[in-house]
Amino acid sequence: MLIRRFRPGDSAAIRPSEITSEHAYLNRRKLLQAALAAGVAGLGAGWMSDAGAVTDLKVERNAKYSVSDPPNSYQDITSYNNYYEFGLDKSDPAELSSRFKPSPWTVTVKGEAENTGTFALEDLLKPHTIEERVYRLRCVEAWSMVVPWDGVPLGAVLKQFKPTSKAKYVAFKTVLRPSEMPGQRSGSLDWPYIEGLRIDEAMNPLALLAVGLYGKTLPNQNGAPLRLITPWKYGFKGIKSIVEIRFTEKQPPSTWNISAPHEYGFYANVNPNVDHPRWSQARERKIGAGVFGSRVPTLMFNGYEQEVASLYKGMDLKKYY
Repeated sequence: MLIRRFRPGDSAAIRPSEITSEHAYLNRRKLLQAALAAGVAGLGAGWMSDAGAVTDLKVERNAKYSVSDPPNSYQDITSYNNYYEFGLDKSDPAELSSRFKPSPWTVTVKGEAENTGTFALEDLLKPHTIEERVYRLRCVEAWSMVVPWDGVPLGAVLKQFKPTSKAKYVAFKTVLRPSEMPGQRSGSLDWPYIEGLRIDEAMNPLALLAVGLYGKTLPNQNGAPLRLITPWKYGFKGIKSIVEIRFTEKQPPSTWNISAPHEYGFYANVNPNVDHPRWSQARERKIGAGVFGSRVPTLMFNGYEQEVASLYKGMDLKKYY
């Protein structure tokens, strides 16, 4: 598999102020290396001892699945979020998520698999190495950002449950806690949030269950303590605060497809050749570039075409959007 390289056309969207400083980057690396040398466990008892506390993770960089684009700043990534459970504005998640308690956490596994039940998060992930992968994601209305996510390949986690031959899809559900998530007290969407992938999409090596970013556990506004990342989906299928994984034979419903079926299909992607009903999808602007930052062309499958195009061979992607 080839590493996506920095494209000359992307340079117009990147300003020096957006690039993580060498000093900050090296300091972070020194902290992580020290943790590795000391044998600090990234997951286990007390890995998030305080509700909402952000702590260091033990991670290993995976260059194979990392883009070479400079990442957005930690400030960008943690202050501009789509997380309707906390509100509709991009700033709401950071401002309104302090009461959310991401620890302790369990995930219930159901459906067409041999190993099902309810698992503590640390037990779910403990057998696996946490990887850092730098992914380029797109947000709504032609904005994008580059994020150094830390997590475990989704396929590796799913395989330990031994899905049966009937498992054609994987469905996910977000926690329902309106007392801690004020957006869930509104009627903006049908809660709890639900999402799904076809099983071969879920098993693709690019799909990640993220537990952190920038070498630290996820902040509440970014989906603590466990969220899905499918980078070729341009930021779609990024369900957060996952409490249920269900293997199913039939295509599961998804929240945005239920809410706006004329705009969002089950496969939920950005096709630069097909306009969204309310805006063009042909170009995008990187978050942090400012209102007048240069736009760059949107890429099919977010530039991961070589890795994932075979999943959709023979499909009419104008019909199955």
